[in-house]
Amino acid sequence: MRMNFVRKLPIPMDIKAQYPLKPELEENKKVFDKEVEDIFTGADNRMLLIIGPCSADHEDPVLDYVSRLAKLQEQVKDKIKIIPRIYTNKPRTTGDGYKGMLHQPDPEKEADMLEGIIAIRRLHTRVIEETGFFTADEMLYCENYRYLSDLLSYVAVGARSVENQLHRLTASGMAVPVGMKNPTGGDISVMLNSITAAQHSHTFLYRGWEVVSEGNPLAHAILRGYVNKHGQSLPNYHYEDLIHLYEAYSAKNLQNLALIVDANHANSGKKPLEQVRIVKEVLHSCRHNEDINKMVKGFMIESYIEDGAQKIGEGIYGKSITDPCIGWDKTQKLVLDMADLLS
Repeated sequence: MRMNFVRKLPIPMDIKAQYPLKPELEENKKVFDKEVEDIFTGADNRMLLIIGPCSADHEDPVLDYVSRLAKLQEQVKDKIKIIPRIYTNKPRTTGDGYKGMLHQPDPEKEADMLEGIIAIRRLHTRVIEETGFFTADEMLYCENYRYLSDLLSYVAVGARSVENQLHRLTASGMAVPVGMKNPTGGDISVMLNSITAAQHSHTFLYRGWEVVSEGNPLAHAILRGYVNKHGQSLPNYHYEDLIHLYEAYSAKNLQNLALIVDANHANSGKKPLEQVRIVKEVLHSCRHNEDINKMVKGFMIESYIEDGAQKIGEGIYGKSITDPCIGWDKTQKLVLDMADLLS
């Protein structure tokens, strides 16, 4: 075997015991989760906004950013429900490069998985304690989900993971909404099959246990654009794309038909300023078609304090070290404009 077993890591139960969520916040989470659930079931007609940095890299700027979001949430709370995007794993197309806070709690130092597990739990917990938000993260590694399972109110399964059987089965055992992205090649049937699997009950092996999941009725679709055979990024958020998805999705007879539109990634061609236009175009489509309006439940936006991205080591406070984001001023204007368009 060509790997070295470095050390046995603590199980999630032990990490949770060392770094617990305060009991009063457990009750707050139930309220927060119910509000999010009501958006997906249609009981609440607000839009969901999953927003934040491409990757959560340092505690201080992330907390600064989310504190700003908390103030913004108060201004738009009647129209929009915000969930901070605290993404602590970073998928890498080739496997190389910065893999997120889980691997490198300090991006300029070597990987340290134990410190990484502690760092990501501490960051999510601080966001909850200091802002009142519960958080979203990507399930890049199924076995790591349990380290954060009591903190998260939203989970995304990425374009490279959505065909993976264990991701689908793990999602079927979650008690919060799980968004299934279309794969990088764009085949929406793969995404819809993944939602179907996540909504069903399964018996499978998870973290050394035989488990039985109940099925997750809040599993849903995320459109993030796609890459064609020539390696070109193409969008899938236009009116015709949404109509096509609605028809294919409806034919599956799944529970709580719902879509989140990822305004960055291949939809924007990784041009973050395009996110503003994309959100407004989708909202225009919602106003002109009742089926689209019922299906679209919200957006994912990559946003941070500063516009753009930087290389690791440049040290610009609140600027992404992975994919470029829109900065705070543009973010604030976009969210306020969204609220006006939802009037």
